[in-house]
Amino acid sequence: MTTPTLSPWDKVQLARHPRRPHTLDYVRALCEEFVELHGDRRYGDDEAIVGGLARFANRTVVIVGHQKGSDARENVRRNFGMAHPEGYRKALRLFRLAEKFGFPLICFIDTPGADPSMESEERGQGNAIAENILALAGLRVPIVACIIGEGGSGGALALGVADRLLMLEHAIYSVAAPEAAASILWRDASKAPEAASAMKITAQDQYNLGIVDEIVPEPDGGAHTDAATTAAAAGKALRTALDELTALPIDELLRRRYTRYRAIGRFQEHQPRLLDLRSPPLPFKGS
Repeated sequence: MTTPTLSPWDKVQLARHPRRPHTLDYVRALCEEFVELHGDRRYGDDEAIVGGLARFANRTVVIVGHQKGSDARENVRRNFGMAHPEGYRKALRLFRLAEKFGFPLICFIDTPGADPSMESEERGQGNAIAENILALAGLRVPIVACIIGEGGSGGALALGVADRLLMLEHAIYSVAAPEAAASILWRDASKAPEAASAMKITAQDQYNLGIVDEIVPEPDGGAHTDAATTAAAAGKALRTALDELTALPIDELLRRRYTRYRAIGRFQEHQPRLLDLRSPPLPFKGS
């Protein structure tokens, strides 16, 4: 049977599927041991982010990831994977732990975005996300991130600055939810399918733009139809990436990480003129 071609909006629905495997499902499938660590040592423990020490592919690693729920009650407890500031500070504590002991860092990304409540803003949501991005940019260990579902806004980026970025075939990665973008652009959330197409949020779009390094295949119908096969494919990609990255000297790793993120956005060089409708279109010049 031939798998039908999926639109970007179809992929949004698959990325949000309630039975899609979450971070702890991948940890249980791929790791021989896992010791979860809790709390940010400032405010509390945010269950929207999980992390700890694990044994993966015969090496000790630190794993951090967003965690959604598998049912309505757990989703409420984990805030649908939308982390509060204490969640990002817990992640930061684990980043520093990885660096202190020289353990590679693996991040699983699956969130609609950071928690948008007033309480989170009062506790320093924006600052917590910015601190994570800054820390990851200079962390002196190999970092591999994998987008396993939704990769939404700064909530995803706080775990997404990595030496190697993987993305499941039907995952999405975006600056905002398609519904939010449609509300801003057209003042009509029902135009979310059109926004999803325009925003280039699919794994294939992100790979073509040079943001994602590798697309991890999913079974027909999506990751939730065969979680074991999906986890095996993700594990293979993670092992390959870690083998390549751990072979590099740390200074070379940091140099490549810096170069990688400096290169993103090269397609926006002529954006001011492109937005001026009176000017003739500029020819594209590849970098």
